[in-house]
Amino acid sequence: MTEFSRPDPARDPDRGVEGGVRPGETPPGESSTGSGAGPYRPLTRGWAKRPLVLICLLAFLVALFFLAYAVILNL
Repeated sequence: MTEFSRPDPARDPDRGVEGGVRPGETPPGESSTGSGAGPYRPLTRGWAKRPLVLICLLAFLVALFFLAYAVILNL
């Protein structure tokens, strides 16, 4: 047998009767090999007040800038 030839599938000892792989010859699925996604952490209440106020203030200032820019362009 040369290095590029393929073995006959009918004579392959790892094949089952119906052409499939025998039970126990394949590794378990990925989900069954781990113990979980990590430690459980309870959900937090949500965003803190300070970052939420800063984001809203920044959005308001950006909107105010574009409003002033639109007023200046129309004059």
